[in-house]
Amino acid sequence: MAAFEYKALTADGRRTSGVISADTARAARKELRDRQLTPVALTEARGEKALGFAGAGRLSEKDRTLLTRQLAVLVSSGMTIEQALTAAAGDSDASPQRGLLLGVRSQVMEGSTLAEAMRAAPRAFPPLFRAVVSSGESSGRLGLVLDQLAHHLERSYRLRTLVRSALIYPAILGIMATLMVTALMVWVVPKLVEQFAMLGADELPPLTRFVIGLSGFVRDWGLFVLVGGAICLYLSTIVLKAPAWKLRWDAFVLRIPFFGDMARKVSAARFARIHATMSGAGATVLESLSGARNAMGNMVFRSAADQILEIVQRGGALSSAMKSTGVFPQMMVHMVASGEAARNVPAMMNRAADFLEDEFETATNVALGLLEPMIIIFLGGIVGTIVLSIMLPIMQLNTLALG
Repeated sequence: MAAFEYKALTADGRRTSGVISADTARAARKELRDRQLTPVALTEARGEKALGFAGAGRLSEKDRTLLTRQLAVLVSSGMTIEQALTAAAGDSDASPQRGLLLGVRSQVMEGSTLAEAMRAAPRAFPPLFRAVVSSGESSGRLGLVLDQLAHHLERSYRLRTLVRSALIYPAILGIMATLMVTALMVWVVPKLVEQFAMLGADELPPLTRFVIGLSGFVRDWGLFVLVGGAICLYLSTIVLKAPAWKLRWDAFVLRIPFFGDMARKVSAARFARIHATMSGAGATVLESLSGARNAMGNMVFRSAADQILEIVQRGGALSSAMKSTGVFPQMMVHMVASGEAARNVPAMMNRAADFLEDEFETATNVALGLLEPMIIIFLGGIVGTIVLSIMLPIMQLNTLALG
């Protein structure tokens, strides 16, 4: 059965397009008419077009999450992989994504597994994504595994969206306030200094002298500091690509109060979720640990996963290996030990991931709720200091004039 891209008119004259599966073009047109659609254009999505997806761009996190959920629903409803891919391609409004899905479908119909077909588009389907799909296909529970994977992607995307949306207003507030303070230091303060000199105010208060000196530094060296900071930031990104420096940085981040605890919970939850998903799909313990290890962005947790993998290969218990690393939360270690005793580690891993993600979300909401007033108070203090430094010499001059 081939896939055809169509453009058609609905009964009320509106234009629509999509993808339809049929044995021949004639059968495809008949199917469209049965759907009360009048075909305008019908082209077969042949291999050369479909296989162009190998050079396609990457899917956004949102698109990958939506696609995973859609495939999970379609496959769980009883559709074959080919039918699910065709339906997903037909619902896609973006031509690149439609071509991507048709390309995957074309290779599946040629005998490849879904994971093998996705390997031709590594930027759209990362290695971890393909490993989880492969585990689901091997165990014969692809629908369940896609559902679990979609749940993981949805939680991750929701947390990132929560943080980004909550930071928008504080970021705008901080930028505007910084620009205002910079304008005061560069243009307003120097003008007032000239006025003080004209009035003969030789002895200025210490706060005023400090602000005047800072204003001069900003005017003379501010641009150099800005450029230097940008260069240092760029060099830091290059240095942190080296594993040794990345490991040191990640270890430092985990020691920072509050932020280190949040980073630890996110990494531990990701480890637990991927391990549970792959293990529940029928992967071996070593395969699940390898997949969880590859999902770690934090080098400390990646090194810990390597250590766990070695201990488990020698016959050690998973909970004991996790405890020996010293990086996983104690609660998670205890839950894994309980799962080992009950011979249901994947369920306990999922519970641990849910608990850690809920804790992270709660702490993030509280922190972001406090961030806005803290920024306002901090920047208000800076502006107040500048205003006070301007008012003090004026008050001093008034006192001298009255005296």
